[in-house]
Amino acid sequence: MDSSYFSNFNQLIFAMDYFRLLPEGCISEILSFTSPKDAVSSSAISRGFKSAAESDVVWEKFLPSDYQHIISKSDSLLVSSSKKELYFSLCDSPILTDGGKLSFSLDKKTGKKCFMVAARELGITWGDTPQYWEWLPHPDSRFSEVAKLKWVCWLDILGKVETRILSKRTKYVVYLVFKLANRFYGLETVNAYVRLVGCESKHEAEERASITSLSRREGPGKKRPKRRIDGWMEIEMGTFFNDIGEDGDVEARLMEIIHLDGKAGLIVQGMEFRPEEEEEEEEEEEEEEEEGGRGRQF
Repeated sequence: MDSSYFSNFNQLIFAMDYFRLLPEGCISEILSFTSPKDAVSSSAISRGFKSAAESDVVWEKFLPSDYQHIISKSDSLLVSSSKKELYFSLCDSPILTDGGKLSFSLDKKTGKKCFMVAARELGITWGDTPQYWEWLPHPDSRFSEVAKLKWVCWLDILGKVETRILSKRTKYVVYLVFKLANRFYGLETVNAYVRLVGCESKHEAEERASITSLSRREGPGKKRPKRRIDGWMEIEMGTFFNDIGEDGDVEARLMEIIHLDGKAGLIVQGMEFRPEEEEEEEEEEEEEEEEGGRGRQF
């Protein structure tokens, strides 16, 4: 075994002995500058660390600074005995805000904010024309209704949020969250883009739009949808970096307006804006899904 292993291990033991001499409040303060994953891991070191790592001092820092304001806009009843319990509740159980127009949750590993815009709040061309789209409840949707495509030749769906409500200095990915009806067609090739409205024109964004497919049967060379833990599908539409939240609106658009063949069978729950995951984190999520769902593990 490499000698560096023993050196690092001895350093860890020394650090643990040093930290045990500190008051619990000091340990909590130190842990609050780490990450949720680190705090959970450190609780296994000792009984003293466990108490410090579960304190409200630590988990208050991991919650967004405006979490109380966000929760105040929700009709959901949140009963939590601690800030840690509230944190994991917001990770595992999204809440509806703004009269059901948005859902809010936290990224479990980072505590950064995730929002999904309900289908009813999206700009769907001909969305209010019953012969093209219908609105109906869905048992698996977090919102009161979803949009189901009956038939169109011109598919154009637009979602928008204000950058100020998102986590700062964070790279976000936007996803269309959807299902396909038993009978669908015309959805093999669509274009998608994400743009900061004040920084790029619509024409420029359309020029660089990526080619995606809403059908898993499509061959290589296109972005393809993935199955989510909640049973829905999602397709990546694009990314953007939210610096200090002063870029105004960020817009995500999915469209097929060139080839005017018939399209049908798309069921839209909404568009989700969530922090980008590292590759190794995505692999962990896939393994977790195979093991049977989400828990409080990282």
